[in-house]
Amino acid sequence: MPAEKILLMGVNHKTTPVEVREKIALSNGYEAPLTALRGTEGLREYYLLSTCNRVEFLLVVDDREAVEDEIIRFLFGEQVDKNKCLDYLYILRGNDAVHHLFMVAASLDSMIVGEAQILGQLKEAYRHAAGLGTTGPLLNKLLHKSFSVAKRVRTETAIGSAAVSISYAAVQLAKKIFGNITEKKVLLIGAGEMAELAAEHLVGQGVKKVVVANRTLSRAVDLAKRFHGSAVSIEELVGQLEFVDIIISSTGATDIILHRDEVKSVMRARMNKPLFFIDIAVPRDLDPGLNDLENVYLYDIDDLKYVVEMNKTERDKEAVKATRIVDEETLKFERYYQSLAVAPTIQELREMIEQISRAELAKTVSKIESISAKDKQRLEKMALAIGNKIMHNPLMYLKNNSCAGRDRRDQKVSAVRELFGLGNSSENE
Repeated sequence: MPAEKILLMGVNHKTTPVEVREKIALSNGYEAPLTALRGTEGLREYYLLSTCNRVEFLLVVDDREAVEDEIIRFLFGEQVDKNKCLDYLYILRGNDAVHHLFMVAASLDSMIVGEAQILGQLKEAYRHAAGLGTTGPLLNKLLHKSFSVAKRVRTETAIGSAAVSISYAAVQLAKKIFGNITEKKVLLIGAGEMAELAAEHLVGQGVKKVVVANRTLSRAVDLAKRFHGSAVSIEELVGQLEFVDIIISSTGATDIILHRDEVKSVMRARMNKPLFFIDIAVPRDLDPGLNDLENVYLYDIDDLKYVVEMNKTERDKEAVKATRIVDEETLKFERYYQSLAVAPTIQELREMIEQISRAELAKTVSKIESISAKDKQRLEKMALAIGNKIMHNPLMYLKNNSCAGRDRRDQKVSAVRELFGLGNSSENE
């Protein structure tokens, strides 16, 4: 199977604006989309990664074009023009797909280079795919390799020490607006991982109070307890705006949860004191019209990319080292993959030569009237040794693919198969 049958398709913060990403964000978990693709013609193995900043499918395919069309329909819907989708969608094949996966795992393709959250998201996505049986031998090997690449990058570079998370970037933005946030009160909307990370950074900066609002009140209570804060129900959200300064929203809602007119009425009660919103949810939680209100500041997840420049110089130095590691590991995987491509031919060649050796040995032994068991054993060893010596050069010829591309590899396989009469078919067909 050629490496080009490894396919990666996706959208991310670099290629697709948030207003498009939020329409295709898979907020209902992994089981439904993974199950929906089961039975897709030409699809052998598949895996899905869905985060705030990207939706990516990693696939092993038999019919590339058919699968590409199906994934496009899945992401963008039946009625969307395919050419329009290609403005946002990246499609990577073979080594390019492998390299991209390793870059993502190493957090070199993240909005904030070096953030550690992406590796956990990759592992969680893999657990779902493996649990549903949508991955197979090749993707299992490739995804586990991506985890080890990420670990090597963390071990051999300082990219993590110079990085900030999405939540930390949000806090830095708040400090730019208010200057000192130690006396500020913060409202977290949502009690998931992003909200928890934001709370950790805010408490570390000495904020005065943390309030957590969530649809499931028990989760809000649990998170608020960690930070000596208080919890409210989502229905109390608007009323809480009168008493806080910073709002960070990261729910899994599919629609806007806070509208312009609701905030406008609160601003009068606040005597127009500044109110700072950061919307790190995809789809967005907050009405973009909030920015039209006086003394109301709204930033969404795409705005955070401007904050990350603070550590850019140091991160970029480490990113060069990390990218070199990714390049090395991609080459290693290609060599491994090439060994898989020639393995069937090597096995057939071994079996053919061994069969010939044993057949000729049997003929010879049958013509000897009297032969001891010890002499027969010696003849067997000699026959197998001759076979192994005959095999040596063809094996080295097939295995020496370190500088060969796919075309050269296929030429070598075809030449050996033809020379030794291994049949007309190839494993790459």
